[in-house]
Amino acid sequence: MSTQPTPAEELVARSNRLGADPRTTNYAGGNTSAKGTATDPVTGLDVDLLWVKGSGGDLGTLTEKNLAVLRLDRVRALQDVYPGVEREDEMVAAFDYCLHGKGGAAPSIDTAMHALVDAAHVDHLHPDAGIALATAADGESLTEEIFGDVVVWVPWRRPGFQLGLDIAAIKEANPQAIGCILGGHGITAWGATSDEAEERSLRMIRTVEAFIASRSTGEHPFGAVVAPALPDDERRARAAALAPVVRGLASMDRPQVGHFTDSEVVLDFVGREALARLAALGTSCPDHFLRTKVSPLVVDLPGDAPLEDVVARLQERHATYRADYQAYYDRHATPDSPAIRGADPAIVLVPGVGMFSFGKDKQTARVAGEFYVNAINVMRGAETISSYAPIEESEKFRIEYWALEEAKLARMPRPKPLATRVAVVTGAGSGIGRAIAERLAAEGACVVVADVNLEGAQEVAAALGGPDVAVAVHADVTSEDAISALIDEACLAFGGVDLVVNNAGLSISKPLLDTSVKDWDLQHDVMARGSFLVAREAARAMIAQKLGGDIVYIASKNSLFAGPNNIAYSATKADQAHQVRLLAAELGEHGIRVNGVNPDGVVRGSGIFAGGWGAQRAAVYGVPETELGAYYAQRTLLKKEVLPEHVAAAVFALTGPDLVQTTGLHVPVDSGVAAAFLR
Repeated sequence: MSTQPTPAEELVARSNRLGADPRTTNYAGGNTSAKGTATDPVTGLDVDLLWVKGSGGDLGTLTEKNLAVLRLDRVRALQDVYPGVEREDEMVAAFDYCLHGKGGAAPSIDTAMHALVDAAHVDHLHPDAGIALATAADGESLTEEIFGDVVVWVPWRRPGFQLGLDIAAIKEANPQAIGCILGGHGITAWGATSDEAEERSLRMIRTVEAFIASRSTGEHPFGAVVAPALPDDERRARAAALAPVVRGLASMDRPQVGHFTDSEVVLDFVGREALARLAALGTSCPDHFLRTKVSPLVVDLPGDAPLEDVVARLQERHATYRADYQAYYDRHATPDSPAIRGADPAIVLVPGVGMFSFGKDKQTARVAGEFYVNAINVMRGAETISSYAPIEESEKFRIEYWALEEAKLARMPRPKPLATRVAVVTGAGSGIGRAIAERLAAEGACVVVADVNLEGAQEVAAALGGPDVAVAVHADVTSEDAISALIDEACLAFGGVDLVVNNAGLSISKPLLDTSVKDWDLQHDVMARGSFLVAREAARAMIAQKLGGDIVYIASKNSLFAGPNNIAYSATKADQAHQVRLLAAELGEHGIRVNGVNPDGVVRGSGIFAGGWGAQRAAVYGVPETELGAYYAQRTLLKKEVLPEHVAAAVFALTGPDLVQTTGLHVPVDSGVAAAFLR
């Protein structure tokens, strides 16, 4: 026996379908609703309810817990106490007194639209085609040309209670209408059933898409190509070189994570003659400019200009951008406006190269870039059918510095200690390196999982949360080219590098007379040479960023302790230990701290021990390999076995917020080996 889905279940299913198509709406953009009845748990009587996507939710991933559930009669009763547009911010707080039941999401600013429109199901969406029509200079007449009286034009009004009243009145006055175009903003459609609302939303979007296509001519709406895209390899190399510079500039007010996009849409836009004109007009849809700022920073040099010229121009344009943004704030701020949130750009466009976008974490940076791609699509559509005419700058400011937006930001969870930091961990596919990668990610860092075993690195990166948290890179630390490519990949993935852990290593335990030159060279190549190469290339990026940084060497108790049958390993660990001191002395002027960790006896989970080192050391000490960890523990002062997570904790201690004045330090993680005490 089939069960009829509840209104909430229908709403979630419809929302997920709409949110899965980028032509329909963008990430976290738009909202949907359903009205219906449910049993009041107190009275046992039926009560009319509104289920609506809550503040901050995303249609594509919406679940019932992301819905706000409100008493419909109470929300509609707010019409009787509505104090007018000058005080409509108060209405959002009033929604809290209309909530039904426990839990659920916080009601969004668009709740009134959904409650007041007399339809069982309402969709408010931000499709590129719909916004293109909404931002066309003659959008109102074009709406009538395209739809007749079936879709009604609504002039721009800031989202809120009054907009809900306006749309409700329009629907009542136009019973033949299936929806409306919201000037400068998006679309709203309604229906008696969930299927009807969805069909009408899609019909509106596809109809506008077809109209734009019918108006396309052989002439590109953005004009001629004036800055062709660089060839793929050259473009990626230029982007990797510029990324740390751009990220440093975008982080002047507060540290940011970066994202790079060189899609065909972006490269076409940044290479056209209309770039400067259109970029200066800024985005229009509130969901766009809240993430992209009102306009991007545009580099007015071709991509193949000398790198030093592009860097110099970036710095000049950044200074101008900051001054212009401050002036924008000063033009529109009132005594009760929130303080300026920073004057750095969220979007940086480089002709021939692509787009850099920034945010408080990788997802935010990526989504900002995705929204600017939406904005490019909007501009192209509007320029095809008319000319692009976004909402007024003053209106953008009213939304960007809205008290309600400030309150929404204040509700965000407190950042984790390593938030915005980009970490590169070598040998992170297993053992100590994996534990370090896991700890850094848990503390908020973006992590580049580097390992000669790419499959192992990929498994770790996926377990950490995927590309918004971690990426896997094949890295042979003995190869200069491979390490250069590793740092480039970090810069392209997250914008730069802040924290490097030199962990890659191996060991061959042999007496002096049995140690071959090959044994010696292999261990020195991986650890001494590898650490040098990683530190050198990472330092280049850190210096370009001008944000400081951390380099941590996973050395060893053996860098201090002299034991038998271990000449090659212990000598190279001593080399690494002295690199810490040397680089701490050299890089301090750039704010880069260099420290080391000296573990000992990390048997469980160790890739080195599992690869034969454990058997060799067990033979040296005359104990079964399965008891090697316990043997090491018994020779320590604390009599406790050292695990990979203990080493990871030391790395976090050195790179977290508490030891910011510490450099050149070696931290023993050996449960107390007196012979290895630092002297």
